[in-house]
Amino acid sequence: MPLKYETCNPKDLGYLISNMLMELIRLNDKLPLNGRLTRFHSRAPPGISCHDYLQRLIQHATLSPPILLSIVYYIDRLCSLYPSFTISSLTVHRFLITAATVAAKGLSDSFWTNPTYARIGGISVSELATLEMEFLEKVQWRIVPKPEVLVDYYVSLVQRNEGFQLEAATEAEPT
Repeated sequence: MPLKYETCNPKDLGYLISNMLMELIRLNDKLPLNGRLTRFHSRAPPGISCHDYLQRLIQHATLSPPILLSIVYYIDRLCSLYPSFTISSLTVHRFLITAATVAAKGLSDSFWTNPTYARIGGISVSELATLEMEFLEKVQWRIVPKPEVLVDYYVSLVQRNEGFQLEAATEAEPT
């Protein structure tokens, strides 16, 4: 993987992120719900895998590496500020489309409209708007991570996946 996350292929980064999400889902699906439902919970897991769904978002919503890494940042932020929320097979899809929408709007000069994100994500525009507001309130409207935080998440994602490593820095390329 390239040393700088900005130059990595979004589909490769999506693969690393979906692996991390699948680890979280395997752990969290074992936990009892105990009435801790959130707006992100669906009645049943959607028929599309987490990996395929994220790749769909990357392709059709043109998600860039900073947006993808912000989604990972949002997992930590949301889980720390909203203890009822966990990434599971019942929450991951709604979380991903909401986080992608929020990150694109917060980090990109050009982004799609909510009807476009809703269509890509397979939910209604009103549901996306509700999820977006819930999300923004829960993360206290702090949606732009510091660049060094994104670097840390990128390095961590690469290191935790066997068969992936960062390219070595060259003398002409400062780290």
